[in-house]
Amino acid sequence: MARLFFVLLLTFFALPARAADSVPVVSPRATVTLHADRAAIAPGEEFRALLRIRLAPGWHTYWSNAGDAGAPPELDLALPEGWQSGPLQFPAPSRIPFGPLMNFGYLGEAAFPFTLTAPTTLRPGDTVTLDATGIWLACADVCIPEDGAFRLTLPVEASPRPANLPLFLAAEAALPRPAPFTARFAREGGRAALTVEGEGLNPTSLREAVFFPFAQNLIENAPAQPLTVREGALTLALPPAEAPWPTRLDGVLTLTDAAGVRGAYLISAEPGGALPALGLPLWQVLGLALLGGLILNLMPCVFPVLAMKAMALARLGGAARGAIRAEAAGYTAGVLVTFLAIGGLMLGLRAAGLAAGWGFQFTWAPFVAGMAWLMLAVGLNLSGVFAVRGPVLSGHAGGSFGTGVLAVLVATPCTAPFMATAIGASLTLPAPATLGVFAALGLGLALPYALLGVFPGLARALPRPGPWMERLRQFLAFPMYGAAAWLVWVLAQQAGPDGVLMVLVGGVLVGLAAWAFGTAQASGGTGRLGRTTAAVAVIAALALLPLLSTAPTASAAVSGNAEPWSAARVAELRAEGRPIFVNLTAAWCISCKVNERIAIHTEATQRAMGEAGMVQLTGDWTRGDTAITALLRAHGRDGVPLYLLYPAGGGAPLILPQILTEGMLREAISQGTGRATPGAIASPG
Repeated sequence: MARLFFVLLLTFFALPARAADSVPVVSPRATVTLHADRAAIAPGEEFRALLRIRLAPGWHTYWSNAGDAGAPPELDLALPEGWQSGPLQFPAPSRIPFGPLMNFGYLGEAAFPFTLTAPTTLRPGDTVTLDATGIWLACADVCIPEDGAFRLTLPVEASPRPANLPLFLAAEAALPRPAPFTARFAREGGRAALTVEGEGLNPTSLREAVFFPFAQNLIENAPAQPLTVREGALTLALPPAEAPWPTRLDGVLTLTDAAGVRGAYLISAEPGGALPALGLPLWQVLGLALLGGLILNLMPCVFPVLAMKAMALARLGGAARGAIRAEAAGYTAGVLVTFLAIGGLMLGLRAAGLAAGWGFQFTWAPFVAGMAWLMLAVGLNLSGVFAVRGPVLSGHAGGSFGTGVLAVLVATPCTAPFMATAIGASLTLPAPATLGVFAALGLGLALPYALLGVFPGLARALPRPGPWMERLRQFLAFPMYGAAAWLVWVLAQQAGPDGVLMVLVGGVLVGLAAWAFGTAQASGGTGRLGRTTAAVAVIAALALLPLLSTAPTASAAVSGNAEPWSAARVAELRAEGRPIFVNLTAAWCISCKVNERIAIHTEATQRAMGEAGMVQLTGDWTRGDTAITALLRAHGRDGVPLYLLYPAGGGAPLILPQILTEGMLREAISQGTGRATPGAIASPG
């Protein structure tokens, strides 16, 4: 008898729970249910229900503004006559990266509450059946649309009986609350910012802030939102999209404090005030650009061009002041024009929505092949295969102009200290200021040579021309051959064996053209056949360039102790609390290769990383990659190398200098495994 009474008692308390919960809709990706906060409802009362989505590990669903891709959950209620319902309320989202895209949504579990109002015509003893159909997306590497039908059967009583109180309390806590702050926004061209003011905002208590706009296409979702905090106020830099902005900026602001606790607030910002300073003053950016361009002369990328500079300088010994000034002006003009052209092209590509950073042209295999053939042709010229000095080495301003152009083109695989900061800051400025920064970079690169134009008397210290110049000219052909060989190796990383075969065949054709042209030149006026042969060989080589664009891509070169970089892998390792070293590199980046040889891949550094339990991730930008480009931009960079060290246990990554030493890197490793302060090892670039 006692056992029967116990069973009846359990049944009595279980019935309301079943009435307040629908039968779950289950898939391998998600379990979805509909719940009410009442086991029994009263006539005319307002109560709450919610759609609960529990996701399998690795799967996510979406916020009301899904970001770059996706769609939010929807619920369609089939209510009896006289009933009313409110809209789904969405909990505060998180940023979910997927390749180059950034989605806004939920991992693990999300609950979407809404209100229901019963009609006053209900009577105690009635039973109400509420039907609904829902659709939602479950996404991981793929997105799968799912749907299901739900039913709640609720008794009507004189007084309501609550149910599912913990579930609804948790759902309520996850919703964004009204903000106790004032907010305003400003936008000008390609810059925008959200400023929030209120008590409790200070640099010591606030670790992270993210703004999620309700409207789509207002901001670029993937880039980071750099945060500046001062006492009583914060400023978030928002990269605006092309769409016009509304008169009010509405959305959700999430704030994470120093203890890692996140709060979410509803923000409605009004326009007002001047656009906050989101970067360095223009004069500082110009100064960094000038200094970076000057240091670029010492980077290994420019070594091949030193051959041409050496020949030009040798010719200036004993030359008239006018000739010296013409040489210096021609070279400086070539450098400046090419830098401005690259800057303008980068701005144009970005305006068209394409990824373009410093050295972007080396991610295109046909450009690399063309540069390899040009270096080979210059080397053959220096070796005397054909005697025409051409636009590069001729003794006039036009030749110096060509030398300047070539110097910039071969310098782009390298990034000197201070350059990355200057270029990154310039691309947040209006277009004229951006071009001014690129002009300052060019002036820095050309400065040693330009000084000869300002002070032509310096040329008196140069050796006098003589027979030694011919031997020097022939010797300096070998750096050009070396540069051509290096570019073929770069192409091997981009286009694999098929690409190497095509560039080598093209190199043979360039050699044939040089020999035929030199033969025609030696024969005086009877060399029409040789010139025709040279032209046909050049045209045949150029015809190979389109084929390189379709050559199979080679696998990224990743060292034995490293894994390929991906945003998902970083998130996984950070969730485990592991320290991470990220190396963003490219096969054509000589600075990257030097750093890897002398600092990263040394036995001592690898041992230090192993002892620290550090995971190494390598991102290969050899042929361009939109996800890596987004990561570069998120850290204010527009070219490789970029080195990030994520500390153990979380926190912002350290941005390491672009010129590394073994000692510097090992010190960073020891700091990173001991929760180093972000920025403790700051990059000069």
